[in-house]
Amino acid sequence: MKTIGVWSSWLGAMMAAAFIGEAVAAASPAYPTKPIRVLVGFPAGGSTDLLARLIGARLSEVLGAQIIVDNRAAAGGTMASELVAKGNPDGYTLQMATVASHGINPTLFRKIPYDPIKDFAPVTLVATYPLVLAVNPTVPGKSVKELIDAARAKPGQFRFSSSGNGTPGHLSGEIFKTLAKIDVTHVPYKGGAPANLAVLSGETHMTFATLPGMIPHVRAGKVYALAVTTAKRSSALPDVPAIAESLPGYDVASWAGLVAPAGTPRNVIARLHAETVKIIASREVGERLAADGADAVGNTPEQFSAFIKNEVGKWAKAIKQAGVQQD
Repeated sequence: MKTIGVWSSWLGAMMAAAFIGEAVAAASPAYPTKPIRVLVGFPAGGSTDLLARLIGARLSEVLGAQIIVDNRAAAGGTMASELVAKGNPDGYTLQMATVASHGINPTLFRKIPYDPIKDFAPVTLVATYPLVLAVNPTVPGKSVKELIDAARAKPGQFRFSSSGNGTPGHLSGEIFKTLAKIDVTHVPYKGGAPANLAVLSGETHMTFATLPGMIPHVRAGKVYALAVTTAKRSSALPDVPAIAESLPGYDVASWAGLVAPAGTPRNVIARLHAETVKIIASREVGERLAADGADAVGNTPEQFSAFIKNEVGKWAKAIKQAGVQQD
């Protein structure tokens, strides 16, 4: 009799929960019913902006709502992130978050107006972008091991350029220095183009650069692509090894993913996730991403959340080792 009573109580609870769920669903209007704004923390024309517009255009088609890409370029995406973190959690304010806004900035800046984990509801990681370790052709050695040996033989004499202090290229170099146990000098420039030019001219010996900006120089033979920074080789440079093949554990990439404010209804996150993942998996979008040297992902909200937590920890360690925290 006791077993029957427990079963009846459980069944009743399940029926009540189902009824409440159906009632809430019936009371909630279909999503979406108005335009959706996707904030981008960088200027129009950049890789994050182009990705947001690529995904946004196709989301607009399947959701039947206008997608407005709103560029709020300031402090590596901090302004856009703050607006989304403090936005209404109704599914109409989203962000194309990046390695800068949700991986690096939380430690790079001593005071930041949002928490990259608590203030957001992850939807999916859209794509990762490997960096390439490119060296001037005059640098001795044509492998990661040979470069490390050469740098160890001349402590402090090798220089690597980046697009600025605290950027992915800079911190990729710092992580490389730590794992390889070498002493190389960082030379920051104001942007990726001058940092790349420094390697081309021989002003610096190497750089950790984004693929789209460096691949033309690699193909022209002006620089040598020694390795990519992701754990696996890139489809854009399949013959170029990964640094991890010589330095196990090295895995660095730029990335971009869709997030919403914390508290956004689960059914809204589920809808956005389902449609975005389908778009990412499409042949057209996959080819567009591959052309830019990116790898399509499309993971679950839970996986993306764990990914962000790991990124915050990884970059925090690199920033503290480099001593580049900013006020």
